[in-house]
Amino acid sequence: MKFKKTRHICISILLKTLLSVIVFLSYSSFGWTKITKPILPTKEQSYQCVQIIKALERYHYLEKNLNDSMSSIILDRYLKRLDPGRQLFTAIDVDAFKKYQYSFDNDLKKGHLKTAFTIFNLYMKRSKQRLEYISSLIKTWKKNLDFTKTESMITDYDLRQWKNDKPALSSLWEKELKNHIISLILDDQDNSKISDTLEKIYSNRLNRLLQTNSNDIFQIFMNSVTASFDPHTQFFPPRASEDFDIHMSLSLEGIGAVLQTEYEYTKVIRLIPKGPADKSNLLMPGDKIIGVGQGKKGEIKDTIGQRIDNVVKLIRGPKNSFVRLKIIPAKKTNSIKTIQIKRDRVKLEEQSAKKNIITIDYNHKAFKLGVIEIPNFYIDFNAYHRGDKDYKSTTKDVKKLLIELKDENIDGLIIDLRDNGGGSLKEANQLTGLFIKKGPIVQIKTRYRTTRLYDDDPDIEYSGPLIVLINRMSASASEIFAGAIKDYHRGVIVGTRSFGKGTVQEMQPLGKGKLKLTSAKFYRVSGESTQNLGIVPDLKYPQLYNIENTGESSLDGALPWDTTRKTAYNDYPSLSLINKKLNADYQKRALKDSGLNYLKKRIKIASRLNNQTSLSLNLDVRKSLKKQYEKLEIDLENAYLKSIGKPSIEKLDQKDMKTDAFKKILMDQTQLVMADFIGLSNERGFSW
Repeated sequence: MKFKKTRHICISILLKTLLSVIVFLSYSSFGWTKITKPILPTKEQSYQCVQIIKALERYHYLEKNLNDSMSSIILDRYLKRLDPGRQLFTAIDVDAFKKYQYSFDNDLKKGHLKTAFTIFNLYMKRSKQRLEYISSLIKTWKKNLDFTKTESMITDYDLRQWKNDKPALSSLWEKELKNHIISLILDDQDNSKISDTLEKIYSNRLNRLLQTNSNDIFQIFMNSVTASFDPHTQFFPPRASEDFDIHMSLSLEGIGAVLQTEYEYTKVIRLIPKGPADKSNLLMPGDKIIGVGQGKKGEIKDTIGQRIDNVVKLIRGPKNSFVRLKIIPAKKTNSIKTIQIKRDRVKLEEQSAKKNIITIDYNHKAFKLGVIEIPNFYIDFNAYHRGDKDYKSTTKDVKKLLIELKDENIDGLIIDLRDNGGGSLKEANQLTGLFIKKGPIVQIKTRYRTTRLYDDDPDIEYSGPLIVLINRMSASASEIFAGAIKDYHRGVIVGTRSFGKGTVQEMQPLGKGKLKLTSAKFYRVSGESTQNLGIVPDLKYPQLYNIENTGESSLDGALPWDTTRKTAYNDYPSLSLINKKLNADYQKRALKDSGLNYLKKRIKIASRLNNQTSLSLNLDVRKSLKKQYEKLEIDLENAYLKSIGKPSIEKLDQKDMKTDAFKKILMDQTQLVMADFIGLSNERGFSW
């Protein structure tokens, strides 16, 4: 078995998570078809299983060998993929599975898949029972389901216990149907149409069940195995591998959103900067897509439990056409919202670095500030390898912008890396070199050796005060750049904790399929990893993205933050005293700033909703809670609008509370922080 080495390391979170687009199939909901006989593994799958295990043990960064401990983790991962809501297996089933707890390692090395298929076949049987029961309730829900009882349902899957027996499962299934019906009512669906809607939903899930075959089961199980190494290591069988290649070539069409399966949902991982979804301000990372409709009035089709490739096909479509998405918002997980986005191709020129000059008056002084927004770290590799001197790249574009800004005599520079998911490692390295004299930029550690990338050019393109602005979606190459600026004390890092994507994956051919495995880890020159923890800013802003369901630390089994040996580098004088003063001044402003207080209150409301672990199944209670939170949001919005001299609103709609407005509030603060930084660096004689 030969593995082809990749020529370039491209660390874009976009590319890495697109690898996750064709992840395991989600089967949390099935139809009530007859399952005549169990599905069995094939000889080819047994052979491929052995090859996957050999590759994982030989090439994965962690140097793990399958053993009893790993076997136990694999079983846990497998059960969580099959039944995350603990709504299918009973405690008796799980106790029976424990006899396999320490045997998966030996079975996998021999290609024995019988146990994995046995568990899945029971899962299929129980799924059939579940949908038969729910189907019978749908026909008579108006008559037989009581929505006036004081009753609730645990929605936090981690708090759910395995039910003792099948009658207890039936009670849970009834509660889930009641919650579904209440959600439809609160989404203003006509009661007379709810039965038809539900029947269509479960009929579609029946059709998806009928597509299940041994290849599907093999992929789900093997990705439970790969996930026991880390969440970015995945197996793609031939069909999924072909779909992946198609998605890669068309990845910038549609709405510009990177999606990933999270159990039965399709989850938004990140938005492509300047893409249709990003421009719409209606979708954000962490949102879960549960339905897709074509055009402005097309029927919204249920996508819960659908394969991710099918969901992507529904979302993509002709340029300038509309798609409607039914979502569970990340900021309001107890509600459902329908949004409309106009499809378009992401224009590559809009992905390029852009500059802006802003003049502010602060403390009776005028400051001219340069802002460079970098949506990603790009390079035209084809032109570069042809020897074309005019090849396009982030560093070349930023260098031109810096020359223009210096001609304008700017007092300070802000590099905006918010929502920048990464890109070319080469560009992260070279861009850093525009701001420091020379030295190492990043360390790359494989299981065999540690290598370092250097900036050997002593020239500096900009030597004035520098702020790097990051957020939770700043990842990979962005974190390498920000980490180097922080370690060299070259500038101040402002914003929120970054994504934490500090690993490298390689796609390796494996028979007719492919294996994506983690092969290396990034470390800053200080020896600190960017993995999991990300970059912690010197000055912290309110966290707009829910850190619980976005970023590397939200992934099960993510590799931990750690350290390696610090490398030799010549840093500038420490900015610790300046950072302390900047933080103190910022905190004083924050107490009185209407924009920051508005953001903090919005975050508090969202946190209160997201921290709920159960939902009432009393319809009147749910209606009352919905009105209560809507009033809270309207009052908060109007208080802020009044503070900035804008007219109030009477109801919330898609045009209110745009992410762009939130980002502007924080950019305005960053400009004030920069004004403080300029004054302090001048007072203390700092120069770079």
